[in-house]
Amino acid sequence: MTMIPKQLKAVQARIHAACQAAGRADDSVTLLAVSKTFDADAVLAAFEAGQTAFGENYIQEAVQKITALRNLPLVWHCIGPIQSNKTRLVAEHFDWVHTVDRLKIAQRLSEQRPAHLSALQVCIQVNVDGGPTKSGVTPEDALALVQAVKALPRLQVRGLMCIPEPATDFVAACALFKRARDLFDALNAEGLTLDTLSMGMSADLEAAIASGSTMVRVGSAIFGARHYPA
Repeated sequence: MTMIPKQLKAVQARIHAACQAAGRADDSVTLLAVSKTFDADAVLAAFEAGQTAFGENYIQEAVQKITALRNLPLVWHCIGPIQSNKTRLVAEHFDWVHTVDRLKIAQRLSEQRPAHLSALQVCIQVNVDGGPTKSGVTPEDALALVQAVKALPRLQVRGLMCIPEPATDFVAACALFKRARDLFDALNAEGLTLDTLSMGMSADLEAAIASGSTMVRVGSAIFGARHYPA
């Protein structure tokens, strides 16, 4: 826990340097601290160091932390895959969801979002590099899905999210991220007014920021190596 503030500051410095190199303002990029597999105390340590936006992959684990820390002014982002039987938990507990890649999931989230909560902020996950085992709508189908989700009540479409395959170097990473940025720009040219491009993680946030990311999802560089159950 004692290393989290220092590591958070180091990540913030990386983001600052990447923004400087890209000629962008620091506040054009939001840092999402990915706290999956770490407990509420780790989230609290990051919060006390100034972090308020947290990303979670495992929904039931996340709900436990969200409930435990409900009195803190935190913003919770669901960044993991969503099965149909988990949509109610997402709709009832999260502020954002980054992994909508089919209309059925969006419809369930819309129907199950409690009326007393503000609209659930949504990013459409796009499979920019065509990996056959990867989640995400194809770039060719993204416009139709965005338009369909925008028509649903209790949801607000904010932009796109992608998780491309790891690249061999900075230039290769930029080329992958550019596909998402080009799609983002093309959708906005259709009048969709998207403002969020969620891409980049601990290993490649510099390339993502150079390519136009507005939100980077960083876990291990802040919280340390993860230990998964055997």
